[in-house]
Amino acid sequence: MYKDKVDEKIINFLKEDSRESFVDIGKKLKLSESAVRRRVKNLVDSGTIKRFTVEVGEENATSAIVLISVDSTTETSKVSEKLAKLEGVKIVYEITGQYDIITIISATNISEINTSIDALRKIPGVIDTNTVIILRKVA
Repeated sequence: MYKDKVDEKIINFLKEDSRESFVDIGKKLKLSESAVRRRVKNLVDSGTIKRFTVEVGEENATSAIVLISVDSTTETSKVSEKLAKLEGVKIVYEITGQYDIITIISATNISEINTSIDALRKIPGVIDTNTVIILRKVA
């Protein structure tokens, strides 16, 4: 996944704070800003870093876990791809067990969560869902 320990450290700094400047990361690693920039570009080009994102404070969001069963005649991966494109869907996991897919949905209120759930239930191949609203994050 990582080319070397320096790349791993750069990724860890960016995971902690993706807005940290290449200059600051370079100082911590005793590298020039251009060396850090080049390494990050290589990590992006190789697909090791897929995207940079913003995490909104949880006090401003309502989240739900939706467990999804897929019809046995439908490819789970096709359903997963469609789920990932829905408004509010943050994470999609294909799993084993009673359900085939878990999604994490986040929105500003329950009404928007419900709209996302209604949309995912309309995806061809989805035969059952079980939704759990997240009350609070402990750790």
